[in-house]
Amino acid sequence: MKHNMRKWVRDTIAAGKKQALPILSFPGVQLLGKTVKEVINDSALYAEGLCKVSGRVPSAAAVSFMDLSLEAECFGAAIRTFDSEVPTVVGSLIEEEEDAEALSVPAVGSGRTGVTLEAVRLACGRITDRPVFAGIIGPFSLAGRLMGVSEALCNCLEEPDMVHITLKKCTEFLIEYGRAFKAAGADGIVFAEPLAGVLSPALAEEFSTPYCRQLVEALQDDSFLMIYHNCGASAEKMADSLASVGAMAYHFGNAVSIKEMLRKMPEDVLVLGNVDPTGELRNGTPESVRETTLGILKECSSHKNFVISTGCDVPPAAGWDNIDAFFSAVEEFYS
Repeated sequence: MKHNMRKWVRDTIAAGKKQALPILSFPGVQLLGKTVKEVINDSALYAEGLCKVSGRVPSAAAVSFMDLSLEAECFGAAIRTFDSEVPTVVGSLIEEEEDAEALSVPAVGSGRTGVTLEAVRLACGRITDRPVFAGIIGPFSLAGRLMGVSEALCNCLEEPDMVHITLKKCTEFLIEYGRAFKAAGADGIVFAEPLAGVLSPALAEEFSTPYCRQLVEALQDDSFLMIYHNCGASAEKMADSLASVGAMAYHFGNAVSIKEMLRKMPEDVLVLGNVDPTGELRNGTPESVRETTLGILKECSSHKNFVISTGCDVPPAAGWDNIDAFFSAVEEFYS
């Protein structure tokens, strides 16, 4: 069921009582009794996991699995999969400018993108009480997985032309991938650009922001919301640049002062964050999760555009007692 997402953002800002919107999907494997490896390779299981999570928690939206290896794998990168952890990229595809020039932009639907698109289509047909958001990687973060993270950071200074060649191809692919999610019925996309968070503001302005802006301009409209995610501490120094991306919502990790970002970001965009998903939801206790969640809400809820979330995606092994404690704390605060 399609939603008017501009109205959804306005209504969320105007609401006195907010619903939490954590990046919560991978713990659904526990509800299924399946492994991560099984779920990310089976569209029916994948969709069932999203539905089970949505049936379990009062989240403002459903969010698909944030598997940031998927797009790089589609380009040809090798990945390592695990039963209980998120897949990771192994090695690199691009070492020289010639490699970037020769890189082919894959067809959307190839590799596991086909699995994810079908899973989101199935989930959208079943989750009708809230928006459904797909999850993809951001342009510079994808380029970093194709080059190697350390190498990509060095190449911004030493081989900038190679980085831009790669970024143009990454952005071309991500736009088409986003259009496919739109056609599948998704209400928006969370696009994760964590690697930009370790760049200087000047380098981020050159190698990340313009490409993220292209993504937003190509995809966002009244019925489709773009949520920009950055979990790097440098995000606080690039608030003006991030605002120029033009997304209707921004999501920040727990290394970022969410209070400071709320002060700097426009009041008509949603700002989401940022309970530590590993330190608290994975390794904390229900008591510590409650205290942390309430603390962030007390500090930030005076800003009408603030929505409580996790700082990043919740790990697959995060305990449901802790996840339930997060939602209970939100209910406690607004009650």
